[in-house]
Amino acid sequence: MDRQELADFLRSRRERITPAEVGLAAGPRRRTPGLRREEVAQLAYISTEYYTRLEQARAPHPSREVLAQLARALRLSDAERGHLHDLAGTPQGPPPGPSREVRQSIVDLLHRLPQAAAIVLSASHEVIAWNDLAAALMEDFSALSRRDRNLVRRAFLGPHREGGRLYGVSDAEEFARSSVQHLRATAARYPDDPEVTALVEELRAGSEEFARLWAAHDVTAAPTLCKTFDHPVVGPVTVNCDVLDIVDRDQRVVIYTAAPGSPSEEALRLLSVVGTQRMGVAG
Repeated sequence: MDRQELADFLRSRRERITPAEVGLAAGPRRRTPGLRREEVAQLAYISTEYYTRLEQARAPHPSREVLAQLARALRLSDAERGHLHDLAGTPQGPPPGPSREVRQSIVDLLHRLPQAAAIVLSASHEVIAWNDLAAALMEDFSALSRRDRNLVRRAFLGPHREGGRLYGVSDAEEFARSSVQHLRATAARYPDDPEVTALVEELRAGSEEFARLWAAHDVTAAPTLCKTFDHPVVGPVTVNCDVLDIVDRDQRVVIYTAAPGSPSEEALRLLSVVGTQRMGVAG
């Protein structure tokens, strides 16, 4: 443990965060740049005395749990989180669960694709970002709870299961198989994440189909290159499917585009004009 370097690093990270970024009022007499020590301690759920001793290079070895709380409170990037653990002499270990934080550059990318429907999926198949056209083609994700934005849960336990297909897709069976295979690999990467564990148990208990596919222990999913959405307003929309991996976040960008000059391209163009207005989408 390099106490002095750890102290300097914590101080530098604290001073770069404004109170507004963490929902705190700046106040008229704030002299400290960034956050105060007591504010960081409050956000990290540790005592002000202990955090002060950390910044004074006088504290004992922090636990992995304390470091995780500090990393969250100080909004550290993945690289900074690893550096924090290195300075503390505590191996970081596997990440506790799939990241749901989408880089702003990726969000901006989605909205710069006006002729493509695009979403970002977490490692557990939760839709964590989308553009307006994706909401018009699939559904208004902004109107759903976080729980209902999980596509594996929607596929196996959603209301469409009574005689329907999720979004009317042509590859419903293939998506079901591939989503289970992805989820099994995710469960192996995040064995200690309670949300992933609870999701798997819920699906095993609630869906015989999921339980059967889960029991196969398959983890290799074939890529989907093309699929058709049976949209209730514009009818069938056939799209190419391209998936971009965001390796450092364990996330995937899924982009749906129609062939140039095709009826499906015209359908997407129509959705881009009337679909989001009809559903009041907020991307």
